[in-house]
Amino acid sequence: MSNIIKRYYIGQPNELQILNGMTLHINEGEFVAIVGPSGSGKSTLMNIIGALDKPTEGTYHLNGTDISKMSDRQLSIIRNKEIGFVFQTFNLIPRTNALKNVELPMLYAGKNRKERSERAMQLLELVEMKDRYTHKPNELSGGQKQRVAIARAMANDPSIILADEPTGALDSKTGRLVMDIFHKLHKEQGKTIVLITHSPELASETERIITISDGSIVSDTGNPYVTDDAEQEVSAE
Repeated sequence: MSNIIKRYYIGQPNELQILNGMTLHINEGEFVAIVGPSGSGKSTLMNIIGALDKPTEGTYHLNGTDISKMSDRQLSIIRNKEIGFVFQTFNLIPRTNALKNVELPMLYAGKNRKERSERAMQLLELVEMKDRYTHKPNELSGGQKQRVAIARAMANDPSIILADEPTGALDSKTGRLVMDIFHKLHKEQGKTIVLITHSPELASETERIITISDGSIVSDTGNPYVTDDAEQEVSAE
């Protein structure tokens, strides 16, 4: 993304500018942390990276496609196929079991029932939740819900996983299990992972740490304590 500006209440007396000409490149296969205090613009930046919102000014390319010029319908398709979301609050459908929750993005993508079911079961096995596939969210612990959410995020084999404070509602032991899954997806499947967090401890596990404050990037550094694979083609810019 290049020179991203995001304003709200445009033209009104209370017009508010959240992102101030931000330029950011994320490479395919990177594990990146975006950190900053509350009010720094993390959520707004996440919404733009995730194609949940469009910038007021500037350009954002995802795998060569200019997201900033797309219609809402086109953005919806991009979100379904290219981006896997993992939220702090899990966002699972309450009355639907784990298997059906994981199947949902594939249903929207038009995949048939057999394909959805087989893929969902494989993903639940990947996150060690296969034995809970019939359980509804209220029958699962916080960590189990988040593992189901990660499986759902992987449903359509997205190019990017966008994780917004994924361990924020979990105790430290459960949060460790969730982070281990992200590391597994990154190392074994080469997934690009963008972790939005306020935690320096979690950020320290990633290859690159981008710190933002007041809508601007104040530092962008590689992590010398994490082995970095060879840089690949740009995934998001």
